[in-house]
Amino acid sequence: ADVPPITRTLEGRRLLGESRRCLERLLNLSMAWQLTGDAKYVQRGKKEMLAVAEFSDWNPSHFLDVAEMTLAMAIGYDWMFDGLDDASRETIREAILKKGVTLPFETKHKGWVKATNNWGQVCHCGLTAGALAILEDEPEWAAKTVHNAIQNVPRSMKAYAPHGSYPEGPSYWAYGTTFNVVLLAMFDQLLETDFGLSNMAGFDQTGGYLNLVTGPSGEAFNYADGGARRGPAEALYWFAKRYQRPDWLLGENARLQAAIKSFNVRDAGKGGNRLLPLALLWMDGKDEPLAESSIALPLHWQSGGDTPIAVHRSSWTDPNATFVGLKAGSPSGPHGQMDTGSFVLDADGVRWAMDLGAEGYHGIEARGMNLWSAAQNSDRWTIFRQSNAGHNTLVIDGQLQIAKGHAPIIAFSDKPEFPHSITDLSAVYQGQAKKVRRGIALLPSREVLIQDELNGLKTGQRVRWGMITRAEVATQASATLHLQQQNQRMELTIVEPPGATWSIINTEKPPHEWDSPNPGTRMVAVEVETPSSGELRVIVLATPGSCDANSNKSPEVRPLSDW
Repeated sequence: ADVPPITRTLEGRRLLGESRRCLERLLNLSMAWQLTGDAKYVQRGKKEMLAVAEFSDWNPSHFLDVAEMTLAMAIGYDWMFDGLDDASRETIREAILKKGVTLPFETKHKGWVKATNNWGQVCHCGLTAGALAILEDEPEWAAKTVHNAIQNVPRSMKAYAPHGSYPEGPSYWAYGTTFNVVLLAMFDQLLETDFGLSNMAGFDQTGGYLNLVTGPSGEAFNYADGGARRGPAEALYWFAKRYQRPDWLLGENARLQAAIKSFNVRDAGKGGNRLLPLALLWMDGKDEPLAESSIALPLHWQSGGDTPIAVHRSSWTDPNATFVGLKAGSPSGPHGQMDTGSFVLDADGVRWAMDLGAEGYHGIEARGMNLWSAAQNSDRWTIFRQSNAGHNTLVIDGQLQIAKGHAPIIAFSDKPEFPHSITDLSAVYQGQAKKVRRGIALLPSREVLIQDELNGLKTGQRVRWGMITRAEVATQASATLHLQQQNQRMELTIVEPPGATWSIINTEKPPHEWDSPNPGTRMVAVEVETPSSGELRVIVLATPGSCDANSNKSPEVRPLSDW
């Protein structure tokens, strides 16, 4: 009660933090009012909404701010309607209309309307919610807004084709997809049709995406701009119910319970789980553990699409399972990083090969740096977490990957005897080598083989193979490295080239003052000089500590062309 209402306080160019806090507050207050009928929730909700209605605007220059604020106000207005007085209703309704719904039709703030990324999903959801909330009073605006959404949100939804992946990674999947689901749920509830949007290619598969890219460690394969932490995702309950796929909820109830148990009122109110109450509308109330036979998710999967990834795992139920994910595509993809060819690796319940995630946006922008250009000379690539130097991929002579290059996955196998994926990285190392390929295989022993083949190099060029990890280096011999983490062990062995040795690179303190520190991390690296032939093969074998000692034999080395 002593917490003041939301204020119009910008962080840099964004009001988004306040919009998200408002959405969290109003959804929770509205849900509490619906469940209890206690008028105190309406009184506080009204206080929030009237404060927001008085803002000069909801910061349309960064339109996500408007979208989330409009959704907040729409939910509060609609769900608390019966508890609001007429004067408050009119004030809130007018704010929804003038500060949200009309903007793309009457002002210059409509650049997002034809967006092909998460902006399209979030903004069309927010404004459609606002328009439908005031439908009785503004039917023409509601019709225009709904038409605008069904015409344009498919531009964003095309990203799910062909197999339900998301080019911006799992963090942005949770953002864009949840708002997309809210949009479709509104259409279903109010208009009794989603206009065929849920039939778009890949959307009927994307409910499995989060689990496919989450390793046994519980961390996600966080390529592009995003963290590895996996919290509850309310949209999964909608997907599981809509498409009758309970296995898409694998581990979800446990994540939800963990989030509830770890709730701390001092940390609440930041908007992080702002849409979580919607899970109550979509869950079926069952909490039965899934039998392995009912898990229809594949062990080995490739995404297809413009940002292809591939994942391989040894089991869905074995706590010691091995999981490896491979990223292809282009640095210039949506929220892209120079992580082409990068991988993550889990074994024995631990993440061994990690992605550092995104650099904070505000700190970079506050320096006047251009974070959002994908040009080769962009400031974006001077940031450690964005460059290939800060990823589990190759660096040739200290050079950047080619931002406009695109790497396809050229081979994929889910055959149990040798599941593997191969990506052709040549285009992202254009001018540095003629041909670069990386293959990753999951062996029957649960070991992982990472094999790189390069040719057309110049004699004397330095090629660095790197893997960032939180693990401590327990012992370091010439070709063998023992890592230790959470009472588990991992052995890394340089199979080729002969004579190559391990080095350790400090990633805790990156090179530039604008780079965020990465405490508790280091890169284990193999750096080799190109021989006169201009050809180089780097092969590393990762052996989890739980592997059967009898199976830890040197793998048969075959060229990638024979995989």
